[in-house]
Amino acid sequence: MITTRRAVYLAFIFLGVAMSSFAARIPQIRNSLGLSPSELGLVLLATAVGSITSLPLAGHLVGRFGSRRTVAVMAVLLGVALTAVAVGYQVGVAPVVAGLYLYGFATGAWDVAMNVQGAVVEQRIGRAIMPRFHAGYSVGTVAGALIGAGAVALGVSVTTHLVVMVLVSTPSVVFAVQGFGPDSSDLDSPGTGGSGFLTFWTEPRTLLIGVFVLAFAFTEGAGIDWISVAVIDDYGASASLGTLAFAVFLAAMTIGRWYGPVLLDRYGRVPVVRALAVIGLGGLLVFAFGSHPVAGFAGALLWGVGASLGFPVGMSAAADDPARAAPRVSVVASIGYVAFLGGPPLIGFLGDRIGVARGLLAVGALLVVSVLLSSALKPLPAPSAVPARPLPPTADADR
Repeated sequence: MITTRRAVYLAFIFLGVAMSSFAARIPQIRNSLGLSPSELGLVLLATAVGSITSLPLAGHLVGRFGSRRTVAVMAVLLGVALTAVAVGYQVGVAPVVAGLYLYGFATGAWDVAMNVQGAVVEQRIGRAIMPRFHAGYSVGTVAGALIGAGAVALGVSVTTHLVVMVLVSTPSVVFAVQGFGPDSSDLDSPGTGGSGFLTFWTEPRTLLIGVFVLAFAFTEGAGIDWISVAVIDDYGASASLGTLAFAVFLAAMTIGRWYGPVLLDRYGRVPVVRALAVIGLGGLLVFAFGSHPVAGFAGALLWGVGASLGFPVGMSAAADDPARAAPRVSVVASIGYVAFLGGPPLIGFLGDRIGVARGLLAVGALLVVSVLLSSALKPLPAPSAVPARPLPPTADADR
């Protein structure tokens, strides 16, 4: 049986593979459908609408069915969604929008469920490890992006690329999550005091963490959706070079997330995320005002490092109290994913007028907001007193 810790890594990795496999082919889908930047932004909005639909429900789903079943079912739904996009883009915009809605719904619930399970492991270990799970996600995105770049260079069709990815990833995820341990919290547990899910939407700290995560989700999501498009359109680079710039961004995020726990354990959450926000802002400025592809790659590198820890640290902060992890992670993720609702059309609108690269400067304003809100990430004095439930014996095998 696969160990719990490795099962969580695999859940993060395969979600990253799925998301970047689609993102790597956005320029080709855009060209096939003949979309302008603003039109592309509206099409990508379907993903955010799907996520916003599922995220408020995710805490209930995890509480009722457990993170294991939730991730497994959403992996199957994501496979259906990407297949719809892979085939539908040859027909028109409507099937792509429908597929992206399902894609967003599946990724939203999957994201909350695997973060809840990751928080269980982090609480048991007693040190920062959530960023490394998110590094696993980034490893998946890098792998997906590089495979996408290779597929573009070799002339592999979008349909073939995405369908093969689905056939490999979906059964792998369903198998991997069988190693998940029991969730330490759910909406019906005694630790919630029977107060109901809506109560968690009134907690000031949870809401502030949610807005912080929103800022970093916008920073990360804008890079994922638009870096390759900006390098192709504004820097005049080839499609394969644009995809490689996207891969550089993802690789930088992966490095930041892998080594980030060392910094977090030594200096604490607040100083680290503030420093990274400054680095990310510097990368955005280089990317927006550069004129040579080298500047685009350098900006993408700094941008990726700066964006690396915000989302996972926010999820860890939301899960500080294991008895209330599922509903709070659901609330924080719901707020954070609003970035994906407004981000694509905003950048697309700006891209039509000042170019995509300059339009991405809007991300900088939210990075400033993240610095102002970062004090909300300070760990809670002590978690609620709830009986500790040990992980299955296999969970400790790879510590």
